[in-house]
Amino acid sequence: MFGVNFGFPDIPRPFNTQYRCFSVSMMPGTERSDVEAGGKIIMPPSALDQLTRLNIVYPMLFKLTNKSKNRTTHCGVLEFVADEGKIYIPYWMMQNLMLEEGGFIQVESANLPVATYSKFQPLNKDFLDLTNPKAVLEMRLRHFACLSKGDIIAINYNKKVFELHVLETKPAPAVSIIECDMNVEFEAPPGYEEPTVSKPQPMEEEEPELDISQMLPEPTGFMAFAGSGNRLDGKKKRTSSENEIQSQLLAEYTRGIPDYEYQPGSIKFIRARRKKEDKENIVDDFEAFQGKGQSLRQSKKK
Repeated sequence: MFGVNFGFPDIPRPFNTQYRCFSVSMMPGTERSDVEAGGKIIMPPSALDQLTRLNIVYPMLFKLTNKSKNRTTHCGVLEFVADEGKIYIPYWMMQNLMLEEGGFIQVESANLPVATYSKFQPLNKDFLDLTNPKAVLEMRLRHFACLSKGDIIAINYNKKVFELHVLETKPAPAVSIIECDMNVEFEAPPGYEEPTVSKPQPMEEEEPELDISQMLPEPTGFMAFAGSGNRLDGKKKRTSSENEIQSQLLAEYTRGIPDYEYQPGSIKFIRARRKKEDKENIVDDFEAFQGKGQSLRQSKKK
């Protein structure tokens, strides 16, 4: 007459039922974008009643199996408001199961270990262009209950859909990610190549000098003191007047000339220094104390 368990806890019994499966877009009523952006499904109210009587273990996790294609995945449950005999799942989950609208699917209760590690491979390199891909993934995985190795999950961020391939999960091929501390790694997208960084070229010891003298305009009109002079002692002047005028014009003309080869972010220093070849070709004819001297005192003849 009366059920007595003598202090023993109720043993949970497995849940195993077959439903017709539809994508979230086929669900009547308002659009449920929250279901499409996560990894949870919507089940009928009768499933909740049956799960309660079976003393199912919380959190409620399920294994979905498409027996015709031998494909499986794992998920959580969001609500129990679907029509009887139907469940609604995200479209990316239907693609993993290779399931068509209205196809039959087997739903079984599952008890999964807590995740400690997972590895993802973005299918598009645009995901790596995000400022912080790991933070984006962590935020979007809050809408998921579990992960299965081999699945391709879809996350929505900034009005874009990014697909990620689940390459590896630990400690099992299917894990629960509810309130877990999980290490995440990324694999390079298919066909992705690391950007090559060009090494800066070392600066040459001898920088090419900018010869502005070739840019000077030819002198026109009267020029003061432009002639050549001679010394009274007959010696040659070390600097001619032409060189002085040339250097004066060069100093006046150099100021204000733009550098047409300037590149943003670079600084060019113009150093007026002689080349090594010029230094080697300079020959100094001057030799000290090479003249002949004469004595005012005549030498005495013996």
